[in-house]
Amino acid sequence: MGHTHTPACQDLKLQLSGFIDGELDDTICQEIMRHLESCDNCRVMVDTLKKTIVLYREEPRESVPADMHKRLLQVLELETLKSKER
Repeated sequence: MGHTHTPACQDLKLQLSGFIDGELDDTICQEIMRHLESCDNCRVMVDTLKKTIVLYREEPRESVPADMHKRLLQVLELETLKSKER
């Protein structure tokens, strides 16, 4: 059975950077944490991104190639969400 993206999943993706960087209001962070408790797919996405950031900071040898950056945005569905905001 596939995962159905809820509005909470979409909100999380839009606020993902601020959440991981600790830049969001405590109330919003609490809402995201509650969502992560019940959504395995979003929890995996957040955990994977956090691990990626740690690895990048440990080994910042080169920049991410443009095609890889585009694929990452597509996988996270952020490219589509950003275009909808405009």
